[in-house]
Amino acid sequence: MGEIRVGTCSWTDKALVSSGWYPAGRRDAEGRLRHYATRFPVAEVDATYYGLPSRRNSTLWAERTPDGFRFDVKAFSLLTGHPTPPRALPAELRPALARQRSRDAVDPGFLDEVWERFSTALQPLRQADRLGTLLFQFPRRLAPGGPSAAYLRRVRERAAGWPMAVEFRHPDWWRGDHAAETAALLTELETTAVAVDMAQTLPTSIPPAAPVTSPGLAVVRFHGRSTAWGTGTKEDRFRHTYTAPELREWVAPVHAMAEQAHEVHVLFNNCCADAAVRAAQSMRRLLDGGDADPVTGSATRSAG
Repeated sequence: MGEIRVGTCSWTDKALVSSGWYPAGRRDAEGRLRHYATRFPVAEVDATYYGLPSRRNSTLWAERTPDGFRFDVKAFSLLTGHPTPPRALPAELRPALARQRSRDAVDPGFLDEVWERFSTALQPLRQADRLGTLLFQFPRRLAPGGPSAAYLRRVRERAAGWPMAVEFRHPDWWRGDHAAETAALLTELETTAVAVDMAQTLPTSIPPAAPVTSPGLAVVRFHGRSTAWGTGTKEDRFRHTYTAPELREWVAPVHAMAEQAHEVHVLFNNCCADAAVRAAQSMRRLLDGGDADPVTGSATRSAG
């Protein structure tokens, strides 16, 4: 049985910091991470999607967490085909970004340079055995088909030797006949398929497929079940308090994933107030065979 690690998709989210979850005296950058790491064994780094990471931060993250802790690091937006504002890049790279014809025709050499800076900055995490995986979250416009498969192969070639996980935002990757093809492609690429929990009533809903495509790692990300997915503010899209029945739906699939993978990372992205940390705590209890909440029997409702 592989090890199941439960955590959240950010320990620095403003709503979490302002919720009061961090105790007094532990609300600075160092205190937050050290406190978080006493509660959970894994965290996702989302800041690296919005801007290139720094080697200094990677070193500090490794120093402030215990042996065995894992960081799943989101790939920079330009590396996944998302729109990237010039301010997200170092000043010396901004002219090169301005010369790109479009986000669909970014010069491979320029992407190689961005990848080199991105990966070099993460080396301290890797050397300290803190890196769980690099999470490549692709936009909805990346639909299944031959050109997209070729694109994924190029992305994987650029990240050769690094642990890699993929989350698709186009639902057809995991629908019908495509599902088996998608699992086979990610297995070929030695890449982890990210399972997603979200509302299932929308045209853009991602099916909750949970194939294990890499023996090293399986990942589940819980986005909440808001029907405002894809619209409104971040709070509208991710505001959700998971109930015990909703979490229990995943207990058997997560255990099944742990039968096939060395580690399973279960990460909560319902980032309003302390909803994510409460859901993660409840999920951990359920996976251990207990109740979601020792008092109420359900995840604690947040103020978010």
